[in-house]
Amino acid sequence: MSICEPDGRKHRNRKWTMSRSEIMTILIYFHFNTFRNFKHYYLFYVKVHLHDLFPKQLSYNRFVELESRVAVEMMLFLQLFCFGRCTGISFIDSTCIPVCHNKRITRNKVFSDYAERDKSTMGWYFGFKLHLICNERGELLNFMLTKANVDDRNTDVFNRLSDNVFGKLFADKGYISHGLSHISVLPMLQKVGGR
Repeated sequence: MSICEPDGRKHRNRKWTMSRSEIMTILIYFHFNTFRNFKHYYLFYVKVHLHDLFPKQLSYNRFVELESRVAVEMMLFLQLFCFGRCTGISFIDSTCIPVCHNKRITRNKVFSDYAERDKSTMGWYFGFKLHLICNERGELLNFMLTKANVDDRNTDVFNRLSDNVFGKLFADKGYISHGLSHISVLPMLQKVGGR
């Protein structure tokens, strides 16, 4: 079946041979294995050892093409089943997620409209920043993905992350600022370690 786009070109709209739940299961199970990258996991584990569980497997390229289409379902699954509860002791930090090596920044096309350049403790990188809050048990309470150049002290990001957090919130000195000192949760913000 073909769909005609406004630009006049026809695009195929093939039916998925694997269901959304099967794609999500494969993606979730990847994080419980010791494989370093998804390609080896899919080609040498899923296609070989899990063929009887997923009989209508897709090619690796087609699977990668479709995995972005289950992002909403994955986010709902994460929020409904994977988040922990605030216990009164929470930790906040951020980490960089580079999109490509620094030498390839000028010719990079992946996320070229979204990713930004910034400097972390490890040096310059091009990509995104992942902000996380967890409790003392290591359970994830909230997360947010932003462009790399968004500061840890950004009040909008901090307010969204600490929305349902109470008690003591521990962070490194990268979160200490005059702007955050007026937020109601921040009198509990305590400095642990340093950058």
